[in-house]
Amino acid sequence: MSKVCVVVVSGSMERLQMAAMVASVAAVSGHETLIFLSMNALPHFVKGREIEAPGEGEMGTLMQEKKVPKFKMLFEQAVELGDAKLYPCSMAMDVLEVGHDDLESYLGEPTGLTKFLDDAQDGQVWTF
Repeated sequence: MSKVCVVVVSGSMERLQMAAMVASVAAVSGHETLIFLSMNALPHFVKGREIEAPGEGEMGTLMQEKKVPKFKMLFEQAVELGDAKLYPCSMAMDVLEVGHDDLESYLGEPTGLTKFLDDAQDGQVWTF
């Protein structure tokens, strides 16, 4: 199987949702799946911060109305069911002034962009 690498920097609902769908489907399909959470995406994974991801358009509103499974649940399932790895960006953690213990338990060890890009070598890279 191939390697699927997902870089998530947006905080918008639709982009977070699509990133989670790509990651979870890749992971449960047997692909090695690496996810890098940075910039506006990372605050959604800080424990106790229930930030509502803003929608960009009609699809965001429809997803809320139809109770589509939340992106955080899909990321967690990718880890549990498909052995995906979610890496919080160490630089974004510094900016947010949070430690690893402040993040959701299913996130892996913090990593920098240089290490993630090295790990993503020879893989498909998706950016959201």
